[in-house]
Amino acid sequence: MERLHARYPFFAAAREAVDEAAVDLGELVAREDDPAVDRAIERVTTALTEHTTGEMRRDNRTELLSYPVARVLVSLVDDPVVTQTYAKAEAATAAERVRSDLDTTTQLKSASGSDLTVARLLREFDLAGDVTEAETGYRVAVGAYLRLAGDRDGDSWRLPRRSLADGTVPVSRDELLTLLRGAIEERVMLGLPFQVPDVIAEHLEDEVERIEDVLSDPALPTSFGPVDANSFPPCVDHLLERAQDEEDELAPPSWFTLCAFCATVGMDPEEVVAVTRATGETAERIRYQMAKLAREDGSIEYPPVSCTTVQAYGDCVNQDEVCAEISHPLAYYETRVETADD
Repeated sequence: MERLHARYPFFAAAREAVDEAAVDLGELVAREDDPAVDRAIERVTTALTEHTTGEMRRDNRTELLSYPVARVLVSLVDDPVVTQTYAKAEAATAAERVRSDLDTTTQLKSASGSDLTVARLLREFDLAGDVTEAETGYRVAVGAYLRLAGDRDGDSWRLPRRSLADGTVPVSRDELLTLLRGAIEERVMLGLPFQVPDVIAEHLEDEVERIEDVLSDPALPTSFGPVDANSFPPCVDHLLERAQDEEDELAPPSWFTLCAFCATVGMDPEEVVAVTRATGETAERIRYQMAKLAREDGSIEYPPVSCTTVQAYGDCVNQDEVCAEISHPLAYYETRVETADD
């Protein structure tokens, strides 16, 4: 298990290293206080709170094995917001490492003698045939560009702003590395969540509970009177407008934010279906999401995420004077409701 594998555990070579070591995840999680499990918990919880995966461990085994264990934990939590937030954090962390490792004078070599290079990264993500070097920067096949740039913010990423020629799009080296971040996120998301065998799941019940606790904040207001739609925060109003637009598909974290907020302030699934004018699969997604949010006693399992997380999802828009004073959508709603009552 090499340092290269530990830094980039989603590489095919890293997976092969784990396979060659014949690591039994069932035995690993059954051991008491195994450092790989502790590091896995940190990977996931830090992803949810800080949108990174935390500090690497010096021990390559601990760092590398924490990655498959983290994927197991994410699968056991089985929540769209956790899955996508985790994948984005892994991609963000790896993207920073890629830039650092490519720019350092000391190459990060593997035992096979292969350095971390742009060419290797392109081969790793099956992009070698879609990306070619140009006199200045690179040119990316339009199909690959649209797939990887689709989640990027800013008008500069829009295809009409690019000089399309022969089915390729020009990008700088820095922009190419940003696109590779999207490829990393795709790789991390691949297969998540998956069915975890009972023999593994039963040893991780406490660890899953620790992760779920991160999603809740007992200090938040969770009990309200009649629903007052006029007091909704701007981000929720915006999500409702987007949900009503058949051509604007919300990402899973955005659906979670919307459904969790609506459930917490007292709306039932059918009210949310009605207000979003959802039909078919979209309506069923709302019903399923809100059913997961509610406990048997009617309380909420997971409140909506904080303003910081809403910003990370790109859903923080139209901020007003109340937004400047609060740090959570529920705090905004509580403030506006109290003002209206006064």
